[in-house]
Amino acid sequence: MSPPAPPLVPTPLMACDPATDPSLLWQLARDEPELRRWIVANPAASASLLEFISQAGGPGVREALTLLLDSLEERADLLSGKYTGEHD
Repeated sequence: MSPPAPPLVPTPLMACDPATDPSLLWQLARDEPELRRWIVANPAASASLLEFISQAGGPGVREALTLLLDSLEERADLLSGKYTGEHD
């Protein structure tokens, strides 16, 4: 009989890794407020998960969501030919 596996230690790397299972991302979002900002940086995070995080808040969440939305807007402008490289 082998010993049980050690408990999972949540880390920022786990939170922003696109290979992290979505159910684990949800668990981290619910149970680890300090990791929510890192989940926002995960390209595999679903819209519903990001919505939950925006409602739940936590350290650095507002800033992380602002960066994400700004980068998406910048990318949309770039693709449409409107990108100037200047920030508001």
